[in-house]
Amino acid sequence: MMNSLLGALVISIVGFTITAAHNDNVMDSTTLAACEFPAIYNFGDSNSDTGGMAAAFYPMGEPCGESYFHRPAGRGCDGRLIIDFIAEHLGVPHLSPYLDTLGTSYRHGANFATGGATIRRINESWFVTGVSPFPLDIQVEHFTQFKERTTYFYNQAKETSDKSRLAIPEEFSKALYTMDIGQNDIAAAFRMLPNMEQIRATIPGIINQFAAQVRDLYKKEARNFWIHNTGPIGCLPVATVKVKDPAPGYLDEHGCVKDQNDIALEFNKQLSNMVIKLRIELQESAISYVDLYRAKYELISNAKNQGFEEASMICCGYHENGNDIWCGKKERINNGTEIYTGSCDDPSTVISWDGVHYTEAANHWIANYIMNGYLSNPPHPITKACYPLH
Repeated sequence: MMNSLLGALVISIVGFTITAAHNDNVMDSTTLAACEFPAIYNFGDSNSDTGGMAAAFYPMGEPCGESYFHRPAGRGCDGRLIIDFIAEHLGVPHLSPYLDTLGTSYRHGANFATGGATIRRINESWFVTGVSPFPLDIQVEHFTQFKERTTYFYNQAKETSDKSRLAIPEEFSKALYTMDIGQNDIAAAFRMLPNMEQIRATIPGIINQFAAQVRDLYKKEARNFWIHNTGPIGCLPVATVKVKDPAPGYLDEHGCVKDQNDIALEFNKQLSNMVIKLRIELQESAISYVDLYRAKYELISNAKNQGFEEASMICCGYHENGNDIWCGKKERINNGTEIYTGSCDDPSTVISWDGVHYTEAANHWIANYIMNGYLSNPPHPITKACYPLH
C-alpha cells in the first residue's frame, strides 16, 4: 500500500514538473488582464489569405464567397477564414490584403498572406505548381515597407481625416502578429524529393528560416505572436480521394495519408522547440504556439459527431480518376463527360471546400476551438496572449 502511494506521489510530482516546463512557468490565464490589440498583422498562405493572391494575379470566381460575402472576396473558401473569425473575436475589422489597393483600410492591421506561400523560397513557377512568389521573407519585407511608409505618411498628414485609413505608428508594438504557414513547404517536399529521409532533412532549414523572420519582426517592434503549427496535410481530400486500394499502413484509421501527416508532425515538433528557444531569446515578447494540427485532426476524425458529412467529401471541385477540376471550373474529364464544379447543396455540413481549403463552417469550428487557449502553449486564450504577462 505504501509503495502504491509513493509511486502515485512520484508520478504526480513528475507530471506537475513536465506540465510546468511545457507551459514555461507562465501564470494562470485567470490572473492575466485582457489584452487590447488595436491591430492584427497576418503572415501565411491560402489558409489565411484574404485577397493578396487575388489582387496580385487572378481573383477567385464564383461560387467562392457565397456563404457569407455573397460574392467572391479573395478567399479560397465559401466564406470566412480562421483569421476572419480571430479578427471578429478581437473586435477588429477583417484584414485588408497588403497587395490590394481598392477600398482598403489599414487602420487596424494588414494581411500579408498569399495563397501558395512557403517559408523557404522554392524554385518553382507559381503558374505551374501554385507556389507563391511571396514567401515568408518577402511578406516580412512587405511589412517592413508598410511600417516605414505608414509612419512617414502618418507623421506628414495634417488633418485627422488624412490619417483615418493609416495604422497608428505607436500601435505596432501593441498589435497581434499571427502566422500560419508551412503546409506548402511540406507539399513541395513531397513533390520534389524521392524519399522520407530527404524530406525530413529539409525541416530544420525551414524552421530556421521561420525563426529568422520572427526575429526580424521582433526587431521591428512586434511583441505579440500567435503562431499556428501546420495542419494534417495527409487528410486533405485532394490527396485521399485519389487513393485506390492502398497498401497496408498507407492510410491511418481515419483515411489520412500517414507519411504526409508524419512529416507534418515532425515539422510541428521542431517548430514547437524553436518557439521555446525564441521565448528565451526574445525576452520582451509573448509567443503563443497553437496546435492547429490537433484541432483540424479532431474535427476530421469526429466529423459526423460534429454535424458534418464524411471528412473526405469535397463541396466544390472534382478530383477523381486522374482528373483535377477546381472549384467553379467547367472541363471535360477523361471519358469526355463535361463537368461543372459548382458548390454542394449545403456547405455548412462539409469540412472541405475544394479538396485543399476548409469551408467557412469548418473554419468557424476550428477558430472557436483554438481561441480559448485549450490548444495553446502557454495555455492562454487569444484575448490574453500579449506582452507583458501581467
